[in-house]
Amino acid sequence: MPRLLVVHHTPTASVQRLAEAVVAGTRDEAIEGVEVVVRPALAASAQDVVEADGYLLGTPANFGYMSGALKHFFDSTFHRAGGALGEDGSAAQVGTGRRPYGLWVHGRYDTTGAVRSVEAITGALPWVRSAPVLEVLGDVAAEDLEAAYDLGGTIAALLSPA
Repeated sequence: MPRLLVVHHTPTASVQRLAEAVVAGTRDEAIEGVEVVVRPALAASAQDVVEADGYLLGTPANFGYMSGALKHFFDSTFHRAGGALGEDGSAAQVGTGRRPYGLWVHGRYDTTGAVRSVEAITGALPWVRSAPVLEVLGDVAAEDLEAAYDLGGTIAALLSPA
């Protein structure tokens, strides 16, 4: 059965609400045959990453960057997850067999740096962004929760054998 790994850092109620909506979307009744594994960023392991067929990542935007917890996740799993860097230290092409991923980011004023930092790392992994990034600024509205649900459902549906 395909496995979807949801890795999140949810230190605020806003980011937690988005995470809950994403996870609910992965478990939509129309999606069958996908195991969903949810891990806080500081608890996710390289083994979790290796065993997954797709990924959903969630983070607040902190000082123009992803959260330290999500960065720690990447630092501790990158090489075991198939990450590759070129000789100049930039993302290397990782070949075929790329796995889908989605990303949601919440910020008070700006999410640009956080999105850029995550995409710089995922570009060096055998992953491919398979849905638009969900960027939410300020208070989380009903339409943001709908978009989060859709993000979760989209990535899970890509893995569904049905």
